[in-house]
Amino acid sequence: MKTQVALLTFLFVISYSYAQEQKVSFLFAGDAMQHKAQLDVAKTENGYDYSAYFQHVEDEIKQADIAVVNLETTLPGKKYSGYPFFGSPDTYAYALKDAGFDVFLTANNHILDKGKDGLERTIYILDSMKVKHTGVFINKEKRDIYYPLMMIKNGIRIAMLNYTYGTNDFVPTAPNVVNYIDKKQMKADIDMAKQMKADIIIANIHWGVEYVLKHNKAQKDIADYLIKNGVRLVIGGHPHVVQPIDIQKDSCGINNIVVYSMGNLISNMKPVNTRGGMMVKIDISKDENSAISIDSCNYSLVWVNKLMKDKDTPTFFELLPVAAFDNEEGKEKLGEAEFLKMQTFAKNAKNAVESLWKKEPQPTANQ
Repeated sequence: MKTQVALLTFLFVISYSYAQEQKVSFLFAGDAMQHKAQLDVAKTENGYDYSAYFQHVEDEIKQADIAVVNLETTLPGKKYSGYPFFGSPDTYAYALKDAGFDVFLTANNHILDKGKDGLERTIYILDSMKVKHTGVFINKEKRDIYYPLMMIKNGIRIAMLNYTYGTNDFVPTAPNVVNYIDKKQMKADIDMAKQMKADIIIANIHWGVEYVLKHNKAQKDIADYLIKNGVRLVIGGHPHVVQPIDIQKDSCGINNIVVYSMGNLISNMKPVNTRGGMMVKIDISKDENSAISIDSCNYSLVWVNKLMKDKDTPTFFELLPVAAFDNEEGKEKLGEAEFLKMQTFAKNAKNAVESLWKKEPQPTANQ
């Protein structure tokens, strides 16, 4: 009898553990940019300090099992600069890691801003930080080994893809490889992810028209192609403003999700719609038959708060969760003019993000 009870208890524990572990929560964030004003503010006697940037959002980022960010700059090790040729100190990448980001995307239009040396050193530093990254490679051999980026989390096999529309008229120097949007190549990569027994395939795409709150036909065509071939989550960036989230459902639940643009995570851009972005949170699970379900999709808006010496000279940067500061405390902290800008951003963002929604789930309480 004791043996039977022990066996039943063991089976219950195994069953309970399986049910508990076969879930993964993702957080996707937008473009982590680094303009000259940000460099100027971060400069110290001993280097660069970004410790204030993410103090108000890092708890939210760290709650996710996997947090993904687009590193829209290079790590050249010297001659740092902002637009149009982005190059940032290594401490900027470390600040993103310390904030909770696990995966860095590097296929974007600024990855060649510092040439071959900049691309290769960016890869070297990310490797030395022991963070996962994907999108560009030292050579084809490295791409063949490390792409798609495969991760196993809580018993779920995840394939991560990353592509960009272009690299600002620069071309990679041999033997470097940049992943460009190309249907034939993307199909081959999806097929490889399937051969690697991925439970879910996620494509992160750098695309679209800057500063436009609506996706275009080209974006939709690419998203449709990716989903048709087996991608479940398409996550977009580049426009520097938010664009719609398309939650594709049927009577059984969520089939696929397309996030057309998350806007900026942090930057020194000035137009109100570029002053923030969204962090998208998606939960998935795997059942006893190894079927993947997309359980939820929510988003939270973030706003770049800047203290200004004058109208053109910031002296401080930090990222604020809009929901936590859309109140009297926030108004006092930001000042009335900035507070109204944040509210305008939030209204425009909500209208854009939810423009394709009918009776979809609404943002969580921390939206």
